Amino acid sequence: QVHLVESGGGSVEAGGSLRLTCAVSGRTFMAYIMGWFRQAPGKEREFVAAISWSANTRHYLDSVKDRFTISRDNDKNTAYLQMNSLKPEDTAVYFCAVRERVIPPRQLMDSMGLDHEYDYWGQGTQVTVSS
Repeated sequence: QVHLVESGGGSVEAGGSLRLTCAVSGRTFMAYIMGWFRQAPGKEREFVAAISWSANTRHYLDSVKDRFTISRDNDKNTAYLQMNSLKPEDTAVYFCAVRERVIPPRQLMDSMGLDHEYDYWGQGTQVTVSS
């Protein structure tokens, strides 16, 4: 069994920063892709960022591309999302997700942004940005 636990959420003012952490535990496996999604009240869950095993491929939602940075530490089975210049519209519950199954390189970027491509999910951490 695989468990994902997110941490680092909280309340900040616009322009502030937060760093989210996703810790993966359980049976030994390779998280081929690690990703972050978010869901704001009354809205559907949306893709935020994802990173491949080697960290050579990173994919971002356009609206966060210049403000958020995804990274990972494979030795610790952990992913991070550094969020800078936060805006009120970033307010949401942020979810970590991992995919164990390998994807052909030509399909990687497209698959990263689709929630059904992920195998395991965390419970989420709340991020609230006030104006």
